[in-house]
Amino acid sequence: MEEAFVHTPLGTAVLKGDSDGLKSITVLDQNLTSTTLIPEVLEEAVTQLKEYFDGNRTQFNLLLNPDGTPFQHKVWLALQEIPYGKTVSYLALSKELGDTKAIRAVAAANGKNPLWIVVPCHRVIGSNGDLVGYAGGLHRKKWLLEHESPVTQTSLF
Repeated sequence: MEEAFVHTPLGTAVLKGDSDGLKSITVLDQNLTSTTLIPEVLEEAVTQLKEYFDGNRTQFNLLLNPDGTPFQHKVWLALQEIPYGKTVSYLALSKELGDTKAIRAVAAANGKNPLWIVVPCHRVIGSNGDLVGYAGGLHRKKWLLEHESPVTQTSLF
């Protein structure tokens, strides 16, 4: 398993993967030094993550190989269908997956997502529009949604 550390505006991203694909991307609160030598199997993931934060990428095209149950994989695939700049509720995601009663299971799978940003679990919000349930911290979820917002807010003051 190869590993790379990348500085982002939200902390240090830790990417792990091998020739079978990207296993995980997590974010740390502390800012570690970025990896100077990126393993070849992670080069494209590092590039695409940097492009995302630079505002030059709205969709990822990577070989993914996260560990999870079949149900988790089903939820994570559905998350990848949420367009950049859009949000859906946990209830709507449950409906899309065919069972509104599975809302808690969908939320749990969402919370176990090992591929920060690439599998955009930050785009799932509460039915009332509240930012809820983000393992990376609500401050990161808010930042990511603002980063992806199609409307750029400017201050009048």
